Amino acid sequence: MKIPREVIEEIIRRNDITQVVGTYVTLKPAGSNMVGLCPFHSENSPSFTVFGSDDHFYCFGCGTGGDVITFIMKMENVDYPTALEMLAKRAGVEIPQTADDRFADRGVKRERVLKMNEAAARFFRHCLTKEPCGEEARQYFKKRGLSEGISKQFYLGYAPNDFGKLTNYLKNLGYTEEEMIAGFLCGKSQKTGRAYDYFRNRVIFPIVDTSRNIVAFGGRVMDDSKPKYLNSSDTPAFKKSKNLFALNYAKGFCADQLILCEGYMDVISLHQAGFPNAVATLGTAITEEHARIISRYTKKVIISYDSDEAGQKAANKAMLLLGKVGVEVRVLKMQGAKDPDEFIKKKGADAFRALLNESRTGFEYKLEAVTGKYDISLVENKRRAADELASIISDYHSTVERELYSKRAGEVLGISTDAIRTDAERIRMKKIRELNNDQNREAHASLRQYSNKVNPDAAKNLRASYAEETLLGLMMIYPEYREGILRGDYELSANDFFTAFGKRVFDAIMDLEQNGGYVYSLLGEFFNPDEMSALEDMQLRRRSLAENGPEVFNASADVLKSEMRKQIAEVTGGQSLEDKLAEKRRKLEEARKKRGE
Repeated sequence: MKIPREVIEEIIRRNDITQVVGTYVTLKPAGSNMVGLCPFHSENSPSFTVFGSDDHFYCFGCGTGGDVITFIMKMENVDYPTALEMLAKRAGVEIPQTADDRFADRGVKRERVLKMNEAAARFFRHCLTKEPCGEEARQYFKKRGLSEGISKQFYLGYAPNDFGKLTNYLKNLGYTEEEMIAGFLCGKSQKTGRAYDYFRNRVIFPIVDTSRNIVAFGGRVMDDSKPKYLNSSDTPAFKKSKNLFALNYAKGFCADQLILCEGYMDVISLHQAGFPNAVATLGTAITEEHARIISRYTKKVIISYDSDEAGQKAANKAMLLLGKVGVEVRVLKMQGAKDPDEFIKKKGADAFRALLNESRTGFEYKLEAVTGKYDISLVENKRRAADELASIISDYHSTVERELYSKRAGEVLGISTDAIRTDAERIRMKKIRELNNDQNREAHASLRQYSNKVNPDAAKNLRASYAEETLLGLMMIYPEYREGILRGDYELSANDFFTAFGKRVFDAIMDLEQNGGYVYSLLGEFFNPDEMSALEDMQLRRRSLAENGPEVFNASADVLKSEMRKQIAEVTGGQSLEDKLAEKRRKLEEARKKRGE
């Protein structure tokens, strides 16, 4: 262990899994456990369960499971030591400096990138506020109507029009080119092999996560050149699909509603105008992960995207994804301005506040879009509009909503509510049948993919793999089996296991047992989150069965050894392995004699 096991155990002990998970997922009591909507896949009914008494979690929908460390690894997209660091910081546990070499074989450290980002942000800020080269950027922000106060709040900066100024600055602070490339602050020329600043001659928007870490940057040109924006790609400290610009500020003001925008300037203008509940996605369309993150902070979102065609398409996607996670969605209709920034500059904060109060439901927004496409005075166009609206209505989960929207569509089109409702229900049932078929196919495909990824050998012998999982599940849950193997009460070794994954798990369990004692969470050092989910599944299935005594263990061991003997017999043609090797040596000797050697 590169991090002392006693430190890891202290970190685990001080981080109650229910409390940690509760900062990401809304949990409700269910008997002795807690349940909530899974943060790792979209669902309407909670299948994500936290077993507080055992310090484990498991989703019965997608099969993701593990302990508190695995949860942080999955949620924050980090490796095992980084997850430990994050939990240690949360609990106030100090990781000894002697453990710093634990990252030597893992590439660039997340904490190192975060510190480098802080240094880069100071550099960009200094260039904007103090350097002569930042004058154009200062005038740009002034022209955009941003005050000194809001500039300071968002720590805005400027990247000089220089290929190496930031790179040299960071090198002087001890950061390597590899770290800067990993952190997306510099690139490397394929022709010369020399490093160069990634952001040049752009105003800079630092991206801060909800823990107040500067995780990435966005850069915008000050003219009409392309590309208009450059954004950090995913790094050891940053994942686009898990971050929203300004959520670090908005999270304290968005319980009632959150305003979702497209760009940095829209958000900053809204915050300056007194709307601190505004956020934006980061140079990408909204994702399912974004929607799940938003659902943790609010139950109502007002979409304030650009009024152009691209903005409307993005709004439709956002409505769909947010609706899936149970968030109420309303849409702004801005007239005379293309985005919130322009609207506030033209009409002021009070006008925007009034606009928020007049925001339309998602259905009203779609209704207007459909009826705007057709001249519904014509019978054929009215039919097309009715078909589109029936399909839209069919997507709503609530029976009440479908009834209300059928009535509203009928009023606008001059068609009976029954006609719209009947078509919507017919389409809905068809979609449900198709979805069920798709989910069945996806479930089988997912199962095959999951097996291939975690334990590809399992499909080769189902009987042996089931015996393996029984043995490993029992060993993880009950110490008497681990102790019995050490004493020799059970004749079982890694060589008896059929799959490579089974051998690894057996070795890891017994290694921990012999070196300080088995602790489930310490397995995370050797297995990735998907593999930990498989181990969690093994334990859950054993716990659900009444018979877990020595006879089950012995019977499973006998099955495993029997299957291994069959495999050896198939390979050797019925001979023992020793006989097969002896025969091979005899044939080699005869061949040498024939050659006169």
